[in-house]
Amino acid sequence: MITINTTEGLQAFCDMAAGHPYVTVDTEFLRERTYYSKLCLVQLAVPGDEAEHAVLVDPLAKDMSLAPLYALMADESIVKVFHAARQDIEIFYIEGGVIPKPLFDTQVAAMVAGFGEQVGYETLVRKIAKSPLDKSSRFTDWSRRPLTDAQKTYALADVTHLRVIYETLAENLESSGRRGWVEEELATLTDPDTYVVVPELAWKRVKTRTHSGKFLAIVRELAKFRETYAQTKNIPRSRVMKDDALLELASTKPASVKDLGRSRLLLRDARKGEIADGILAAVAAGLAVEPEDFPAVDRSRDKLQVNPALADLLRVLLKAKSEELGVAQKLIATSSELDEIAAGLTDGAALRGWRRTAFGEDALKLCDGKLAIRANGQRVEVFEI
Repeated sequence: MITINTTEGLQAFCDMAAGHPYVTVDTEFLRERTYYSKLCLVQLAVPGDEAEHAVLVDPLAKDMSLAPLYALMADESIVKVFHAARQDIEIFYIEGGVIPKPLFDTQVAAMVAGFGEQVGYETLVRKIAKSPLDKSSRFTDWSRRPLTDAQKTYALADVTHLRVIYETLAENLESSGRRGWVEEELATLTDPDTYVVVPELAWKRVKTRTHSGKFLAIVRELAKFRETYAQTKNIPRSRVMKDDALLELASTKPASVKDLGRSRLLLRDARKGEIADGILAAVAAGLAVEPEDFPAVDRSRDKLQVNPALADLLRVLLKAKSEELGVAQKLIATSSELDEIAAGLTDGAALRGWRRTAFGEDALKLCDGKLAIRANGQRVEVFEI
């Protein structure tokens, strides 16, 4: 097993990789105690059976620069292959300012190719690579050095098996004409906005059942403070305050440190010092917001007149189409999207792009009475009227 711990060594591998059609990529990182992921290891492999075709890169090595790796990720002549790529791409974007393109995510591709919902890497290794996978080093501290042989073997397997998985899935998608379906799905992963949390918009991630403008104004200010503080100090949001504590504070509206001391949910460290000062300032700022500047929750779909019988028929149709196409139901349409169609809305995700072709057109025909469903033994058949 080759471990690269110099910039020169990394440059040599990346130069070699540039001559191949694709490179498989994985990362190991820690995030339990930080806001941003701490990159601890990068695994890379290109087609071939030689030892130098699959390597480990140690970003923690002294004087190591990952600039050659980021240049490789930006080289659009080489496909970058990941499994469940979101967190890996976030690291490359935050650390190196680059989003790997062109991108291929084997988890997304597997859902399109009929391997089920959110299929795991171990399942694909077993079904496609026909190999067992040792997961004994799955929960390990990747920042500790030296790495053991078991850790290295585990880490390298995450990119070596990925080669045959990619080649198999890519061939499957080409033969079925569904490569474009996967590319549509990857648009979100290659959008930089996916990886940037703007503090002013962080409140939208907080789930609340209260739609009071004043309450939401305080939630907005508290979430803004929490996000800014967590990013600045590089600590998890939950170390500042958890969502339930944030909502409690928005309800109780503390005006002093003494008031904070009465909180049931606020962490001890948040009742004093910088965090306490930030919380009190955020609450005061929320209370000072004028009604015309209150944040508003999109409630346009709260009062949809959903026809429950039609929604149930759409669920049967979705199951039938999913089985016919060999595509995971969850990837085609969510339960809420089916309810929207049953309520007469025609602008949902299930009615756009490849989903419209695969399911949406038939869903609209069913709603218009132009399509019917019938049982035929153990099968459900769909036919036009």
